[in-house]
Amino acid sequence: MVSGGVDSSVVVHLLKEQGYNPDIFYIRIGMEDAEGYIDCPAEEDIEITSYIAKKYGCRFEEVNLHKEYWDNVVSYTIESVRKGLTPNPDVMCNRLIKFGAFDDKCGKDYDRIATGHYARTECLNVLMPECLSADATNTQTIKQSNNQAIFLATAKDPIKDQTDFLTQLTYPQIAKAMFPIGHLMKNEVRQIAHEAHLPSADRKDSQGICFLGKINYNDFLRRYLGEREGKIVELETGKVLGTHKGYWFHTIGQRKGLFLSGGPWFVVKKDIGENVLYVSQGYTPEAQYGKEIDLLGFHYLSANIWEKADKEGRPDDGWSVEVQFKIRHTPEFAHGRLTKREDPVYGLVYHLSSDTKIQGIAAGQYATIYDCDARLVVASGMIA
Repeated sequence: MVSGGVDSSVVVHLLKEQGYNPDIFYIRIGMEDAEGYIDCPAEEDIEITSYIAKKYGCRFEEVNLHKEYWDNVVSYTIESVRKGLTPNPDVMCNRLIKFGAFDDKCGKDYDRIATGHYARTECLNVLMPECLSADATNTQTIKQSNNQAIFLATAKDPIKDQTDFLTQLTYPQIAKAMFPIGHLMKNEVRQIAHEAHLPSADRKDSQGICFLGKINYNDFLRRYLGEREGKIVELETGKVLGTHKGYWFHTIGQRKGLFLSGGPWFVVKKDIGENVLYVSQGYTPEAQYGKEIDLLGFHYLSANIWEKADKEGRPDDGWSVEVQFKIRHTPEFAHGRLTKREDPVYGLVYHLSSDTKIQGIAAGQYATIYDCDARLVVASGMIA
């Protein structure tokens, strides 16, 4: 898959150098509109991608996944915000569109899918199938000899590493994925692009979910969720400081857009039923930070490397493993312990206890769980 950016352009260059003859696909996705769908900005992307295809003698095809994107990613975003959660459309787009709907539509005829993500894969000897995702057991893409499993692994460049955006991939998707630039720093990728005279060599990196290229995020929310005035209340005192136009326009940890004097003010809590925002003042108010995180829908990407310990322990027996983790896209890892417990409402809940307090724990976001060396992505779960 090629986007027209420097990363995916260099992927094509590297694959050709390695003796592959890849077919190039450009995915069209975007917003639903009264007359159909609004494309993400695509003209320059397609122009560059067409040039890359001609330069390297590759077949080029555009793939229309507008409906799939709307049904899976945009709808998920709207419903999550409506419930007061903080969605992660990029995580869902990777699992359901780039490695999901695209594979269903085009990728099934291919052994591998290469992308410009900053990530790697590693093959390790582990015990398998009980801890595999259920949908992985009947796929031909899984190569399991001598109990080997393919793991998603962090990229060489810690700043550009995108494993947290790939944290909901299934095992068949990981087993089929290739990440040719995962062993490179960003400056090395641009250097290769310059040396190969690629038109995207100095092109600015894209940011965020695709449909925001055409539409302001608040305008998007206003279009589907409307406006409803509510109170902004100081958490510590209960004092009403102002009003807002709907809790869905605000996320935990947000500072901008509150329009309150005497700040800085941060959103630290939301009352969905009453449409109230609670805020706290200062850069490091106690309410902004936490050390305990419950995770729902716990998902092992490849294999449970803690399977032996997991089998020996039960939620009430003190099962505990040392992990590194992230709850947002950042170069830094947090260190802590992963445990589990039985919840009367949610059933089995995995729990993260951080060694240090971390900011902006937002329900609906995904926590990515790494091994203690922060090399392998082991699992992920949605913050409760």
